[in-house]
Amino acid sequence: MRQKILFISGILILMNLAFAYGQIDQSRQWPSYRGFQLSGVLDKAGLPESFDINTGKNIKWKIEIPGLSLSSPVIWGNDLFITTAISETDKSGFKPGIYGSVDPVNDASVHEWKVICLDKETGKIKWDRTACTGVPAMKRHPKSTHANCSVATNGEYVVAFFGSEGLYCYDINGNLVWKKNFGILKSVFFMMKNAEWEFASSPIIYNGVLIIQCDVLENSFVAAYNVATGKELWKTNRYDYPGWCTPNIYTIGKKICVVLNGYNHIGGYDFTTGKEIWSMSGGGDIPIPSPIIGKDLIYFNSAHGKSSPIIAVQTNAEGDITLKNGETSNNFIKWSQPRGGSYIHTMLLYHDRLYNVNWNGTINCIDPLTGKEIYTAKLGNSKSFIASPVASDGKIYIVDEEGTVYIIKDGDIFGQLVEIPLKDNCLTAPALTDGLIFFRTQKWLIAAGKNQVSLNPQVGYK
Repeated sequence: MRQKILFISGILILMNLAFAYGQIDQSRQWPSYRGFQLSGVLDKAGLPESFDINTGKNIKWKIEIPGLSLSSPVIWGNDLFITTAISETDKSGFKPGIYGSVDPVNDASVHEWKVICLDKETGKIKWDRTACTGVPAMKRHPKSTHANCSVATNGEYVVAFFGSEGLYCYDINGNLVWKKNFGILKSVFFMMKNAEWEFASSPIIYNGVLIIQCDVLENSFVAAYNVATGKELWKTNRYDYPGWCTPNIYTIGKKICVVLNGYNHIGGYDFTTGKEIWSMSGGGDIPIPSPIIGKDLIYFNSAHGKSSPIIAVQTNAEGDITLKNGETSNNFIKWSQPRGGSYIHTMLLYHDRLYNVNWNGTINCIDPLTGKEIYTAKLGNSKSFIASPVASDGKIYIVDEEGTVYIIKDGDIFGQLVEIPLKDNCLTAPALTDGLIFFRTQKWLIAAGKNQVSLNPQVGYK
């Protein structure tokens, strides 16, 4: 009888856990780079109007992170995840700013690749795992790191991609579940094969399936894996130059599709089979921004070389939809701007406006249904903006490379609300959760939230 009661109690506990997990609103999480489906948006978050690093006003905590990384924070529930690569030479060879050199950093020191889980409310380390240790298989650009990819999580598993150093899946408690190695992934400038810049395409998880995009110099592919087991579900070859874009998901009716940015090979794939649905060429030849979804359209953005387009593709696209010379639209391309794209930034679709931030801090606000300009404005005096924008409750957050946060209002007329220095270089997109916004700078991870007053917010890395 006692055993029966214990069995029933166990079943009830599992049912309650399953119910609780099922009730989690995934759209309120920040499960990968730029949040839910890369949107960069979390409304009703209740973020502070301003904050101050010097006085600690509205700064909940601040923690120093060792090593170098360009991964953005990822959040699920109370857990916050980041990665880093720690070398024997620490932060040597990292050079922010604008310059023309494409030569990689010659650092053959031993590195330690880490995945770190923190309590988002306190900044305390919950677990810290070393994925691998060794000399990097590829070199990196001076503005790059050996840990560029943000992790992906679905609340059960956390997946970190370190390029040539491998793909690692942990459970939510930090136990390694499986790992894969794809050999050397040559993320280089296609015109100079010795210009090694490192891998930077973040993984995503959707419906228990992990998607990775590997556009590299040789043997490019897109692939899907069962996130719980690592079993390959499909793998589709791609023929494109090296790129640094993160994939995204869109739906048309009940059909789920994977969409990838690129140069010669922008395209949509069947989520279940990996079969290509449509394709086009004509992007910038160093594709970095990721596609975003909304209003039954997929928005692409890229730059470099002779082309720097913004392209709005209908979700019902099929076949080869490449624009002919002189065209800006066709049966499946709603509109395009041949020279409107940004080199680095993933765009932001917020309410009825499409925001495109350029490297020099110019903002183009665009009608997302027509491509017509609403306004153009310039932020600050900084010459370099790298981090992609995010938005919440009618405000847009844009960070320049020197670490100044610009908060502007959403609307048809440009309006800057406040300008806040973080006192450290920042090249990563902020992350949002209820009541908090997180900034990953070169040295620090910073949590800002309302009604916080802390003159000594640093908790330290342990």
